[in-house]
Amino acid sequence: MALTKIVVNCETGISEVIELTAEEIAQLEADKVQAELDDAAREVEAARIAALKDSAKAKLVAGTKLTAEEAALIIG
Repeated sequence: MALTKIVVNCETGISEVIELTAEEIAQLEADKVQAELDDAAREVEAARIAALKDSAKAKLVAGTKLTAEEAALIIG
């Protein structure tokens, strides 16, 4: 099954289904890969922040000094 797009002529209201070109398919695949990389980066950053929060909480309970990044995370 070929990938398609719908093209609408706003002046006439006529729409047609057109197959994507090889260039459009390549861009679609590149965008998908980039989206997956962006999602992975967001997950890594969320895990890093969660670890910082846990570290800050443990240090507060233990009465030890926080790093500047931990303090900034707690303050907002």
